Amino acid sequence: MATDFIKTHEVPTQIGNILRRACYDCHSNNTEYPWYSSIQPLGWLLNKHIKEGKKKLNFSEFGTYSERKQISKLKSMKNQIEQNKMPLPFYSMVHKKSLLTSEEKNLIITYINNLAQ
Repeated sequence: MATDFIKTHEVPTQIGNILRRACYDCHSNNTEYPWYSSIQPLGWLLNKHIKEGKKKLNFSEFGTYSERKQISKLKSMKNQIEQNKMPLPFYSMVHKKSLLTSEEKNLIITYINNLAQ
């Protein structure tokens, strides 16, 4: 999608791969629903979290945000990562691929700091 964050900004391949792996399921229009998403009430809870996640930050639509909103979203993303609020702990328990290493966190934070300038 032309408005995707990775296409609207010069995102290094490594950063893009991390974001796709750890963030895009809840924060893009490219959600890959797990097998248990059709089991209720798990599916309802999952859909609720994904809807909320996309409302707060949708990488697929990032290019449609104003510059001010993009900067705000990047700062919020950085703060969430620094405070270990993202990815959500309960999500990471089931989806180990979403866990970020210290190195990955530092890479993303450094990238955001450079981009926000």
